[in-house]
Amino acid sequence: MIFGGLQKNSFIDYPGKISCVLFTSGCNFDCPYCHNPDLVRGCRDCPRFLGEKTVYDFLEQRRGCLDGVVISGGEPTLHDDLIGLCERVKKMGYPVKLDTNGSRPEVVRELIDRELVDYLAMDIKTDPMKYSPLIRKKGDPASIFSSIRLIMNSGIPYEFKTTCVRPLVDEQIIENICHLIQGARLYALQQFHEADVLHPEFFDRDDCLLSHDALTGFKAIADEWVETCIVR
Repeated sequence: MIFGGLQKNSFIDYPGKISCVLFTSGCNFDCPYCHNPDLVRGCRDCPRFLGEKTVYDFLEQRRGCLDGVVISGGEPTLHDDLIGLCERVKKMGYPVKLDTNGSRPEVVRELIDRELVDYLAMDIKTDPMKYSPLIRKKGDPASIFSSIRLIMNSGIPYEFKTTCVRPLVDEQIIENICHLIQGARLYALQQFHEADVLHPEFFDRDDCLLSHDALTGFKAIADEWVETCIVR
């Protein structure tokens, strides 16, 4: 596997743990607000790209210092080597957290069934019925629904998260999402930051940004549906 980057220390990406973050390259979504545009494009010429040996050597050296490993992207489930990566990281004694967009539930299921993942975080971009065309030109919302059910029934810690930006998110869309994840243990509403995004032209319009007060209002809606909702 070729990695798109490595964040050596993080105190926020894996709840309750000091972790590192491994970034895979390439994504099947086209979220305009994505903050990892090089990873989405899968640019192998980017200077941050790392080979397996570099990553595994780092993980060996950090045993006893790190509490866990986060695999993010891009979209990790696109890679055939993901199962092998998780197996190797687990054999080193690290718990694994996976960040996913939920587009490949069959991979999520295999990771769960083989006990290769210890925490799952899934982005829900907007109402899944509205993913096309802003998130994915042609998409089947059934894969998103399947991943939500798999994660909620997995028996392992998980969270869902939504980056809040217009027109992808409003009060009705938050309520629609909450219907889908009713009873979820954790739902995180994330503030959008307009810097180094995949499609900066998308944000030429004046009404994209949402205030903290708006997110607080979304939280009040979500509080009625999920166990815990937080604003990040």
